[in-house]
Amino acid sequence: MRAAILTAVGNDKLEIRDDVTLAPMGPSDVRVRIKATGVCHSDLSAMSGVLPQPVPLIPGHEGAGEVVEVGEHVDNLQPGDHVVINWSPACHACDLCLGGQPYLCTKFMIESFSNGRFRLGGDTTAFGMAGCGTWAEEIIVPWQGAIKIDPEVSWEAAALIGCGITTGVGAAINTAKVRPGSTVAVIGCGGVGLSVIQGARVSGARTILAVDPLASKHELAKKVGATHAVTPDQVPDAINELTGGVGFDYGFEVVGKAATVQTAWQITRRGGDVIVVGAGAMDDMWSVSAFSLLFEGKHLHSSLYGESDVRHDFPYFAKLYQAGKLDLDSMISARIRLTDLNDAVAALRGGEVLRQIVLVD
Repeated sequence: MRAAILTAVGNDKLEIRDDVTLAPMGPSDVRVRIKATGVCHSDLSAMSGVLPQPVPLIPGHEGAGEVVEVGEHVDNLQPGDHVVINWSPACHACDLCLGGQPYLCTKFMIESFSNGRFRLGGDTTAFGMAGCGTWAEEIIVPWQGAIKIDPEVSWEAAALIGCGITTGVGAAINTAKVRPGSTVAVIGCGGVGLSVIQGARVSGARTILAVDPLASKHELAKKVGATHAVTPDQVPDAINELTGGVGFDYGFEVVGKAATVQTAWQITRRGGDVIVVGAGAMDDMWSVSAFSLLFEGKHLHSSLYGESDVRHDFPYFAKLYQAGKLDLDSMISARIRLTDLNDAVAALRGGEVLRQIVLVD
């Protein structure tokens, strides 16, 4: 089968190969034929080493497809089911899972660093990003990594739910619990930032400020729910105009940089909530004084995968989409083929595109 291979961390180019095979399935595994997969900034971070991954690596973690085979211990899925790939499958048995934080379970993620599911040329082990590797025609994941979804949902929309939508909408709904009538600022208007905006809109926020240096992204931000959109240099005026200089109830950082975390902290009012959604580098440090941390009364949150229990949230977000409450279609900037992935990666690095969706034959 075909797949896109990163042979070394830091490489700009992927190898598109057709001699890739899958490792044998285990009794609790599911084999999925990928139908659509997104090109996400986290994939670039894996390629550059910001998000450490073993190599050779098949990137891709935001995907959807059809079940073609299940292991003998799998009783909740069957061939023909439409599923969204869950890149952070939960074991449902550890203290984190039982305590209501399945998005923090690392059992399968850790195993994926030594358990390569792919073979190149018959004998060379290759790994899937976050244990997935959706930039391939087929993948094998534990049954917890394939969540059944309504087959009426398009493959493109289902793929977006697998990461960008869940991460962003979940950050607003699950992590921040945005209150109706509140004010929200979102720094970064990529696919996840637009999803945060939509989550804030669905939650009933009265003012949603989108902040992005590329003015070309402002129109779409407003289309999906932002009430205002500015470049970073316009933020001080926006704070005065929209909040009377007080600051926003919620400040979302969706870039993954220490500098933008600092900005999110600064534009959030005393007693407000600062939510870090962007995936940053391990050596990109940010600091706040102990005095400010206490006396400004702000609450600092991280939001990993939108703090979602995907068993509930994937189907829930799909229903919101079907009801017209989430606009997923507008977020797709291009539909491409697996062989076009190098061009798609280059376009994403350029910063102008949003979500490019790979349609896998």
